[in-house]
Amino acid sequence: MTEEWDDEERDWVAWHDWYDEPGSVLSRRLVVVQQRIREALDAAPPGPVRVLSMCAGQGRDLLGVLPDHPRGPDVRAVLVELDPHNADAARETAHAGGLGGITVHTADAGSTTPYRDVVPAHLALVCGVFGNVTDAAIQHTIAELPRLCARGATVIWTRHRRDPDLTPTIRAWFADNGFTELAFDGEEDSWMGVGSHRLTGPARPYRPDVRLFEFVR
Repeated sequence: MTEEWDDEERDWVAWHDWYDEPGSVLSRRLVVVQQRIREALDAAPPGPVRVLSMCAGQGRDLLGVLPDHPRGPDVRAVLVELDPHNADAARETAHAGGLGGITVHTADAGSTTPYRDVVPAHLALVCGVFGNVTDAAIQHTIAELPRLCARGATVIWTRHRRDPDLTPTIRAWFADNGFTELAFDGEEDSWMGVGSHRLTGPARPYRPDVRLFEFVR
């Protein structure tokens, strides 16, 4: 679960230390994201629950929920993370938690190809993506999500709310692509924004090798 920051050259491993700082924006955001994940798992249909996570980082959001959630054993998840150290950390956490249904790909999360084994997903985590890509890439990624998700799937995403705040536009783009908003969490005194949407429109056929986004500086 990587996220937007101000560094020119970002150390994505050291960046995760902010999750361990009590009261930090990232630690508070993690709590919100994990709560929305729990709600999505509660609402998931019986049987295997397919989950995809884009730019998963160390997987602290999903992997922090599954060990004590009743649906944890049902989850079959693909986490995609380009940084090999963060990907290894996610694998170690999954192994330590006895989470045999977790696959971590050290790969480019901006392509649809790494998700082929888990589509159509019941839950898609797009956390730490929308603050690092162009507005056009955000809109395009949202438009492609119905090809990665099952009807009724939940998408959880994050984006900072610094001026100009793009989150109202992002929420509208989800509505335009067949999603119904379940929740939007934003703190008045911080830049945190967390959205949760359900695909109530039709799902569409999966397409491999589609470019979703590329990170920009």
